[in-house]
Amino acid sequence: MREHLNFYIGGQWVAPTDPKPLDVIDPSTGKVNGRIHVGSAADVDAAVKAARAAFAEWSVTDKAVRIDALERIATEFERRLDDMGHAIREEMGAPQWLARDTQAALGPKHFRSAANILRTYEFEESKGSAHILKEPIGVCGFITPWNWPVHQMCAKTAPALAVGCTVILKPSEIAPFSGQILAEIIDAAGLPAGVFNMLFGEGPVVGSAMASHPGIDMISITGSTRAGVEVARNAAATVKRVHQELGGKSPNIVLDDADIRAAVTGGVNGVMMNSGQSCRAPTRMLVPNRRLDEVCEIAKEVAESWTPGDPATGSRMGPVISEAAWQKVQRLIKSGMESGATIVTGGLGKPAGLIDGYYCKPTVFRDVTNDMEIAREEIFGPVLCILGYDDEEEAIAIANDTEYGLGGYVHSMNIEHARKVAARIRAGYISLNNAGLDISVPFGGYKHSGNGREFGEHAFGEFLELKSVLGYTPAN
Repeated sequence: MREHLNFYIGGQWVAPTDPKPLDVIDPSTGKVNGRIHVGSAADVDAAVKAARAAFAEWSVTDKAVRIDALERIATEFERRLDDMGHAIREEMGAPQWLARDTQAALGPKHFRSAANILRTYEFEESKGSAHILKEPIGVCGFITPWNWPVHQMCAKTAPALAVGCTVILKPSEIAPFSGQILAEIIDAAGLPAGVFNMLFGEGPVVGSAMASHPGIDMISITGSTRAGVEVARNAAATVKRVHQELGGKSPNIVLDDADIRAAVTGGVNGVMMNSGQSCRAPTRMLVPNRRLDEVCEIAKEVAESWTPGDPATGSRMGPVISEAAWQKVQRLIKSGMESGATIVTGGLGKPAGLIDGYYCKPTVFRDVTNDMEIAREEIFGPVLCILGYDDEEEAIAIANDTEYGLGGYVHSMNIEHARKVAARIRAGYISLNNAGLDISVPFGGYKHSGNGREFGEHAFGEFLELKSVLGYTPAN
């Protein structure tokens, strides 16, 4: 049983102002496996005070100081990869292969990447007689999700620290163990007091207080579109910068000249990994109608290879995060059945033999049309929708007929063909022929999937203000 009852504020572990206990549930069993305290607006005030005090010095440190700090964090993180992997498994039910080797392993990579970019990053440039300065925006508040907890915490924290900002992090209260360990890692790395702060809290209380606080200069949230809209509303009165990485319903266009087996296999795996709980998962697979039967046979075979089970015993797929999440998945599967879609494999209920925990059957639907609820709503579970199309123009139209625009996928053995179709998809992160994640290129969405970008050099700009100094170079 883990107990994390204090917050990391001003370089110390401190008790909340008005501590309220909250149980943490292990989704693989449905039982309590930890307890935290959630905070209040008063705790946000304390974190803001610490972060603002630290900003004065941290914002003007030499690049070499910040590079060294980022490298120390990465080194300490690598030392604690096993701890972080166990924490992720316990808090969100990810199998150990996914929790440690994929999710936790991304953490130090973000800090190493930020350090490498910082070595050559220029914070000044001249334009004629003017000079342009890139200055840290100030105190940054981060609200991060439970589904890829370490990845999202580090994707925000690393570039913010790199450019000289100070940070207040609110990890998900549903999956708080990884946030606790990240704070321990940063504390062990020896950053100046107040540069990084972490507190637990619920969105409507601590999240709202962060978004509306006049002492926070920028707020960044990764979460649902609903949560992102609420953060923007709360931030509006203080005119702070708002960065949002929100929901998705990503199209996966399998073109007629694709390697069908490779395309379908990669697409199904992309949905089933992390139990379908990934914002850019390729949940709408668009295939030529004439190849629909062939595609469904492959999809069934691949989906059924994702056997759910106890993540502590080496299973390939774990549970979804909570009872509420399980109920949502079941409701949407039922909606698909009632709308006329056909189940290829999976369906309602828990997999055989899994009574406890929030396990779902890996499910594939065919005969889906884009007006169905299952094709429009982010299910956030291991559910794939297969839609047929008659020609390429129809496929592109279906792909773009969504309020979301986070990810997109295109498959063709003719790379130029794939590139042309990718250029017409209204989404921010497109993968061709099963290309994997690349944290050096910008990540973010169009439309209701948010605004702003994470990863690599482009992430630095999210945490910088531009200052133009005219007459910097006097005329001769």
